[in-house]
Amino acid sequence: MSRYMKPLTSEIHLHTAMIDRLPVVVFIGDELVGAGRIVEITEISVKIGDERYMRGVCTFKYAG
Repeated sequence: MSRYMKPLTSEIHLHTAMIDRLPVVVFIGDELVGAGRIVEITEISVKIGDERYMRGVCTFKYAG
């Protein structure tokens, strides 16, 4: 089963994507605002590359 564009809806999804170094994309609403591999996860944000994305306003999806 393909994960392509499936939302990362739980804490375990985010951590699995980070551990497995899976590419993800980040959306605010329908707008693509970032992409890459997760390097850090906090309660408030997800760091992808050098950028932090606020978990409360962003949707994270598997890119591949």
